[in-house]
Formats: sequence, structure tokens, C-alpha cells
Amino acid sequence: MDRLVNTVRPYAWGSTTAIPELLGEEPTGEPQAELWMGAHPGAPSRVDRGDGPRSLADVIAADPSGELGAPCVEAFGPRLPFLFKVLAAAVPLSLQVHPDRRQAEAGFAAEEAAGIPVDAPHRNYKDPHHKPELLCALSAFEGFCGFRRAEESADILAALDVDGLKPYVDLLHARPEADALREVFTALLTADRAEITATVSAAAPAAERLGAEGGPHAAAYAAAARAAHHHPGDPGFLAVLLLHHVRLQPGEALYLGAGVPHVYLSGLGVELMANSDNVLRCGFTPKHVDVPELLRIVRFESGDPAVLRPEAGDDEAEVYSTPTDEFQLSRHVLPPASAPRALPSHVAQILLCTHGTVSLHGGDGGDGPELALRRGESAYVRAGVAVRLRGEGTLFRAAAAVPPRRV
Repeated sequence: MDRLVNTVRPYAWGSTTAIPELLGEEPTGEPQAELWMGAHPGAPSRVDRGDGPRSLADVIAADPSGELGAPCVEAFGPRLPFLFKVLAAAVPLSLQVHPDRRQAEAGFAAEEAAGIPVDAPHRNYKDPHHKPELLCALSAFEGFCGFRRAEESADILAALDVDGLKPYVDLLHARPEADALREVFTALLTADRAEITATVSAAAPAAERLGAEGGPHAAAYAAAARAAHHHPGDPGFLAVLLLHHVRLQPGEALYLGAGVPHVYLSGLGVELMANSDNVLRCGFTPKHVDVPELLRIVRFESGDPAVLRPEAGDDEAEVYSTPTDEFQLSRHVLPPASAPRALPSHVAQILLCTHGTVSLHGGDGGDGPELALRRGESAYVRAGVAVRLRGEGTLFRAAAAVPPRRV
């Protein structure tokens, strides 16, 4: 069991207070957006096994099977297949999508062949991996994700009563569902910048008014108007009105597969994803935007957002079930005087305490080494290490979703 020393990423959209409060630290006044836990080369966690701090990525690379477990290495290769984060949004993140595995492999190979440095700001594919992700709310959390039905989107845009939006409303009514969503989303993101800025400037106050009036879709209008306030004239304001507005309560989660457009607006949550940094952006960001490539990746399918609630697991955990094998998120809520709980040990895992104090006891009987995690603290447990949980608090567990090898 190794206590983790993690890196905080100071992206401009981050909260100045949420992560410091979780960690029990004084705010610096600067935004603190993401706390990374894992072995991603961009900001690997550090561990100390008695010979000084070392990158977790280097520790795993030195003995992949011993650290990760043979089932994990057989499934995903000699790398930790997931990245665990705490995300704290004060203002909207970029409107974005993630590629599937085939798209990531092809995109990465093409940019490698073109000689684009992997750290170049205009590079789209940092690695050849897909990036499904799961966001579990620690506080009230708000965002947009996934397309609404075309008819519903038409009604939402029409209610703004802006002349510049009428062609889009007509398209949404006239075309088959997938074609309508594709054509309108594409038109909004590729329109003449001066014209779309003027349309957004007229529509944003109307959205703010409709949000304040409390009628149908008031929460979505209000959320989009707040995003427009942070990014005046950005066509992303109109694009998100084609998407579902989602509000999560603590403990609820949102799963995002490949090609699903989404933007997080505000809140604190734990985020678990495949170990990738591939993001294609099209709005609400000063970072690189590649609209043609993003439009090639987006899946123009309407459907309900994948909002998840935890289900009872086999080991007294609450499990967030997803179709992704690279990761599984579970939550242990330990009440006062609860009996020790044993964790699976066939794969590596990262444990994060978000409330109270939870002690990790090694050994099959829980009589081995002890590591206490207070709120905001995390630990890495290599494969094969038996751990029992004791204490009073809440602990999130991230691990690969692979079964143990049959003996």
C-alpha cells in the first residue's frame, strides 16, 4: 500500500476553493481544476517505498505484471489502464467529444506520421487510446451531454425568437433525425463568425429571460446563458441547446462513451476514465479547436443521458456499472462501528477517501501494515495485496474491470 502524492492541474476553468477544501489546504487564489491520481505521463502520481519519491508510471513499468496483475496486463498491456481524477469546475469546460479506439489509433498514427510533436498545442491525438469516462458527483453538478430529439431542439431554439435561428429551426423540423442533428450542429460550428456571433449576442439575453421565467426548459436556458456569459459570442452556446441539460446530485454519476458531445459547467466530482488524454474541442475554450475532425468523431444519435446510480456489489460496495473494461468505480460508505470489509486484490487499485477517515489494513486477516486515509487522501495498492477497510467515512475505489484468473 502506497500513499499517493498527486498533481493538481491549474486550468482556468477550475474552482479556487473546492479542491483545497477537499485536501484540507488553504486556497492559493489560483484555480485548481483537476487532481490526477494514476500513472498518466502528463502528471503521474508519486510513491515512496523507502528509496525516495518515484513516479508511479516508472514503478509500474519496472514490473507490470507484479504491480497490475496478470489479468490486467493480458487485457490492456503493461500500463495502468485508467486515470482517476477529482474535477472541480467553477466555469464551463470546453464543449468536446472523445474518440473511440479505432479513431484514436488512426488519428494518433496520422499525426505521428506527419511529425507533429506530441506536446504541440494544435495536436488532437496525444495517444492511441480511447477515452470513455465516468463522472460521479461529490456536490451538485451540472452539464450538458448527448443530443436531444430534433423536434425538441427545434422548439427550444424557436422559443428564443431570434431571426438568425429560424433556418436552423426549419432544418430540425424538415430533415430525418440524424441528418437534422448533423446538419444543424455542423452549421452552427462552421457558420460565418461575425454572423453567428451576432446571433448568439441576440439569443443569450433571450435564454437568460426564459431561464428566469421558469417555463419549459428554464434550467437549460439559464445554464446556457451562464456559459455564454463566460464565453461571449461563442457558437457553443447554441450547440449546447441541442444537448440534454443534466443536473447530478451527490452520488449520481454520468457515463460518457465515444462520440458523445458534452460540456461540464460546475460542481465537484470524481472522474474515472480510460488512461488517455484525447480530446476534440469545438467551443467554450481558448485551446485548439478542430471542428472538421470533431464532426468526424461525433455520433449524431439522440437518446437519454447515461445517468447512473450505484448498485449493490458483492463486497458491500456500491458499484457504478459501465460497458467499459478499462475501469470500474465503486464506493464504500462505512458507518460507525462497521465490520472490516475486504477488497478484491487480483488487480491494482487506487483508493480515495472523500469523507471521514478510512484505514487500510494489509494481510488476509487485516493484521498487516496499516495506512490511514483522511478526506482528500489517496493510496495505490498493487495487485496481490490483501486489504481490509476499517473506520468511518466514504472511500471510492478505481480498478480495471477484469475478473480474477481462474485457478
